[in-house]
Amino acid sequence: MEHPAKILVSACLLGQPVRYDGSTKTLAHTHLERWQKEGRIIALCPERAAGLPTPRPAAEIADRENGLAVLEGKGRVMDNTGADVTAAFVAGAQAALALAQANQCQFALLIDGSPSCGSLSVYDGSFTGHKHAGEGVTAALLRQHGVEVFAHTDIDALHTRLQASTLSGTEGP
Repeated sequence: MEHPAKILVSACLLGQPVRYDGSTKTLAHTHLERWQKEGRIIALCPERAAGLPTPRPAAEIADRENGLAVLEGKGRVMDNTGADVTAAFVAGAQAALALAQANQCQFALLIDGSPSCGSLSVYDGSFTGHKHAGEGVTAALLRQHGVEVFAHTDIDALHTRLQASTLSGTEGP
């Protein structure tokens, strides 16, 4: 019998107070609750995995860049005090990838907008609340290594994808 696919999930979505301001972004959803009961969830906050404290200064990818640019050395992650925190965000992405690979996660459900976990959009680096299309550093690295990344707003699409992969026999090891 096949094991159900594991899903890497942003810890803040699971009610863990790990966001920059010490808050959560708890996602109350029947799919997520069921996956937790089935033992499919692997929780991670990339920033915390990289050793950043909670709370911590807000950070954004500078100059309307995205996570891929950061990974290629063409972009930077800056916090609102002016500190360059790029190395921590890359380290967090690497920790997320290592955890996903160790647990054979083929899927990730990440909080959108984050400079780490954003998969549809990220803040533009101006600290004015403006977003643009793009992905965070962790989302970009996971995608480069074949992990299918879904925004928290796309949990139903992830559910559909999991059902399709189960039916095709490609869900898990």
